[in-house]
Amino acid sequence: MHSENMKVVSHVQRECDDWIINTLILDNLDVPFKYKRKKLYQSLQGQRINLTYYPEVETIAGFSIEVMSVVRVKVS
Repeated sequence: MHSENMKVVSHVQRECDDWIINTLILDNLDVPFKYKRKKLYQSLQGQRINLTYYPEVETIAGFSIEVMSVVRVKVS
């Protein structure tokens, strides 16, 4: 799937093993968008971005949570 000109409300980066896990929350959407990087990435909070992603289900503490796995992020 592809979305254009989406506004980033929240951008959180956290370490997990050798990876930095990036989680985005977009305006008017309740689903988190996640992607991995090897290094810290510039903050995207407040930016408008274009995304390519696919839906995925994560199980956390026995609960199934829908997340979007990001394939490509580009500041628009």
